[in-house]
Amino acid sequence: MRERILAEARRQFATLGFGAASLRGVARAVGISGPSVLYHFPSKEALRDAVLGDVLDHWQQHLPAALAAARGKEGRFDATVNALVSFFLADPPRAQLVVRELLDRPDEMRALLTARLAPWLSVVTDTIREGQARGSVRPELDPEAFVVQIVTMAVGTVAVGGTAASMFSMGEAPNERLAAELVRIARTSLFTG
Repeated sequence: MRERILAEARRQFATLGFGAASLRGVARAVGISGPSVLYHFPSKEALRDAVLGDVLDHWQQHLPAALAAARGKEGRFDATVNALVSFFLADPPRAQLVVRELLDRPDEMRALLTARLAPWLSVVTDTIREGQARGSVRPELDPEAFVVQIVTMAVGTVAVGGTAASMFSMGEAPNERLAAELVRIARTSLFTG
């Protein structure tokens, strides 16, 4: 039940915004009473914290595994970017929630992202710098700015890409096409050869 509540809250917070979403609406959507939601989460704010924590926990647990499992510079890069994009494509409200929270609560999200994601971001930027020292990564590339841009593009692609793609006839899976192009752009801008 807890997972169903989290999934529905994520969807409602992403589409309606935290202010417009209600515990009663979440409860109704999962088929339980309002007090049942409070059994799992003592407040609406605690539910939001759990929803965001669920998204960020994924990265703290899965990104190191993706990095460790991949072989070679491009394999490691592809595994990392594909893991990022696939996570959001599997449940687009995750990306929509992140965008909404970044816009609605920038200071709180800055602190949360710094606390939760800084360690693995340092690993990624250090790896980019090592590639620059070896000559396999473009020397003019700014590692921190590159990572921020890739994450922003990945989240934005899933959050709004399908809607924005409606200006073209992109078929039934526009987010997948957009994600593949994002990986191509990122790889081309990162590696020298």
